[in-house]
Amino acid sequence: MELNYTWIQWLFFFYFYCFFGWCFESSYVSIKERKPVNRGFMRGPFLPLYGTGALMMLIVSAPFRDNLFLTYIAGCIGATVLEYATGVVMEALFRVRYWDYSDQPFNFQGHICLGSSLAWGGLTILMTRVIHQPIENFVLAIPEGILTMITMVLSIGIAADFTLSFKAAMDLRDVLIRMEEAKKEMQHLQKRLDVLIALSEQAKEERKADRESRREGLAAQMKARVGGLTDYVEIHMGELTEYMEDRFTRLKEKLSLGELSEEWRDELQEIKEKFRLQEEKRFTLSHQRNFQFRAILKGNPTLRSEKFKEALEELKEAVGEYKKRD
Repeated sequence: MELNYTWIQWLFFFYFYCFFGWCFESSYVSIKERKPVNRGFMRGPFLPLYGTGALMMLIVSAPFRDNLFLTYIAGCIGATVLEYATGVVMEALFRVRYWDYSDQPFNFQGHICLGSSLAWGGLTILMTRVIHQPIENFVLAIPEGILTMITMVLSIGIAADFTLSFKAAMDLRDVLIRMEEAKKEMQHLQKRLDVLIALSEQAKEERKADRESRREGLAAQMKARVGGLTDYVEIHMGELTEYMEDRFTRLKEKLSLGELSEEWRDELQEIKEKFRLQEEKRFTLSHQRNFQFRAILKGNPTLRSEKFKEALEELKEAVGEYKKRD
């Protein structure tokens, strides 16, 4: 099999295998999920990873086309490298994983696994020995002018789809980041609230200890002054205690919110308001009715994110709620 194709033919092969890969992947996931799934990064019926993988398989296996074993090995290595590089770049760019092998044995960072690599090798043999030959014959039989026109039309549509899908993926990333920031701010406010509560409890204990200490000191002074006149102490200690209790009661009434000072009261009110605003912000972000990134979430049920795991789950739940309403 010679690979003496023009750039138009290479481009058409790429689009064809993008479509072929979408058909395969969407059918597999739809059966697995028991519902129709438009699989992939783009909205249209194209999966660029499969198109790139198919061309890569043809190129890396070309030097070994007469050796089945070496064709298999070349396919395993080439496709695995491509899958790993694509996974790393997409996660770094979009902060989510569009596929994840973390639950598979012999995986590496969740981007690749042994089972997938072995399957790529088998698919390379299937591609080079069975699938590509009739497709090649079909494409080469199309007049160059017609093939060029078809390819250009496909290029315009796919470029527009990719642009919108890329923007939607970036919007999804920004929403996840803002939801995570709101979560961190809420956690910070919660910690500050805990500090205020602890300080109020500490102040309460200190005032209680100070009151007890003053009572004991006053009692000792009274005993010393009367020189052991027990009857006098018994008569007048009730009045002294009543006086001190009255002073503490007045002091407590001056402290609004029970045990908090005015400064703490203002900060508490500010914390409550900030917490409410951050909670509203997080809810609003998770329920944005953005058609494009909702489509990404529904089309990629295995989408994962280690850093934004909680935020991503909230978005998935929100998408599920809207789907039930629709």
